[in-house]
Amino acid sequence: MKIRYLAHASFLIENKDGVRIITDPYKPNAYDGGIKYDSIDEEADIVTVTHTHEDHNFTEAVKGNPEIVNTPERREIKGIVIEGFKTYHDPNQGKDRGENIIFSLDIDNIKLVHCGDLGDVNADLSGIKDVDILLIPVGGHFTINADEAYTIVNKLKPKIVIPMHYKTEKTSFPIENVQKFISKFERVKHIKDKEISFTTLPETLEVWVLPYTK
Repeated sequence: MKIRYLAHASFLIENKDGVRIITDPYKPNAYDGGIKYDSIDEEADIVTVTHTHEDHNFTEAVKGNPEIVNTPERREIKGIVIEGFKTYHDPNQGKDRGENIIFSLDIDNIKLVHCGDLGDVNADLSGIKDVDILLIPVGGHFTINADEAYTIVNKLKPKIVIPMHYKTEKTSFPIENVQKFISKFERVKHIKDKEISFTTLPETLEVWVLPYTK
């Protein structure tokens, strides 16, 4: 499995057979320029959308003829098993920002979980097990913050954590940068490569900070 961090909560994931998945594609200049990342122009076979905000659901940007997955259910597409779990974008049962879907994807015998804009640290995660790679928001304000993300990591116990949805020079959202989150862990890798391949996984939890490529 290969992963490239596009930006924000959007990743390009490819399995050994060349099936390509894009998560939460964003609209450039969404929310009055809050998102300043470059346009997504990659092709994909599958696009997962965790919720209907324009910094996560701009499927029109994705080339090809992808199948859109935006509901919390279990399905198999091109050999990839995808399961969605209903959660909320805020700690008030969705009253503030609506619902959110956590997606679990089985890819090349690796279980990857994308949390979308999870906003409730007390979400029911009992159905999510045996997580290998966890993609989790850490910036706070619109999502769980660094402390809450750390709590979720301890619940799910993945082998690799990849933080997302945090402050960079290309977003003016009032969210925190990644530093507070990664300071909580002993084993942190700052990845320089634009694309990484996973064949084996570490025995001890590691946090991998990927460069955004948009």
